[in-house]
Amino acid sequence: MENVCRFSRFRFPTTITRMSSKNPPASLPVYFLSHGGPPILEWKHHPAYSAFQRFGKEVVSLKPKGIIVLSAHFAGNRDEIFINAAEFTDLIYDFYGFPKHYYQKKFSHKGSPELAAEVSRVLASENIKSRLVKRGLDHGIWVPFSIAFDSNNPLEVPIVQVSIYAGENLENHIALGKALASLRQSFVIVNSGQAVHNLRDLSFDETYVLPYVKPFDKALEAAMTESVGDEREDAMLKLMKRSDARAAHPTFDHILPIYVAIGAAKNARGKQIFNHREGSLGWAQYRLDEV
Repeated sequence: MENVCRFSRFRFPTTITRMSSKNPPASLPVYFLSHGGPPILEWKHHPAYSAFQRFGKEVVSLKPKGIIVLSAHFAGNRDEIFINAAEFTDLIYDFYGFPKHYYQKKFSHKGSPELAAEVSRVLASENIKSRLVKRGLDHGIWVPFSIAFDSNNPLEVPIVQVSIYAGENLENHIALGKALASLRQSFVIVNSGQAVHNLRDLSFDETYVLPYVKPFDKALEAAMTESVGDEREDAMLKLMKRSDARAAHPTFDHILPIYVAIGAAKNARGKQIFNHREGSLGWAQYRLDEV
């Protein structure tokens, strides 16, 4: 399944107006996606497949100038964020043990050195250390985006990927989101991870859900949707202290992007726009702020 993005009509501005993160203007939504693995590219029967398509159509309808993406599969250092400044990059096939054809998938996309540099400046203004790098697009982005933005719904704006931090510091990721919030006037911020993610217990039996998946997933939904601002941050920090948190996330990499999301949309109401549970996975998607 190859997807084609048409850039012939796209022109990125040579300058970007930076807005103060302390008083951001009316903003575009922030998203959290549970991205899954490469088989979802061919599982058109899976509920997440059509959910990715709906997400893609919604993003295109917003007409952003670009998309800033963060993925569980791209980490910087414990005290430094990496930003992909390459205009053209290959895909990263950062998964193992799958049939050969998954390593031949394509997703046409374009980056923006100008936007990457602006993200770096914005982070620096909030005392967040960053580094411009050149890197491919990992499967946490290109797998769901291949479904979301196909030839019938092409993505005609650049994608710039920003890393999460190495380690499991939740507060640092909230702060990263707050620093990025000033860019929401023109850019959609998409955070890609997994609502519940335990590959040690992985099963493709769609009829069976492990005991910890639903309770943790319901607690995540409550924390994300029942409050905003500091109250939501407190609820989300308590979430990962639950007794089932390490069962739902043996490592925190796939939940960290959602903490960036709540930072970037601090006072915006969160809404769960899709959910599905199977085996040891939760596929929830969230949108923060109205369309």
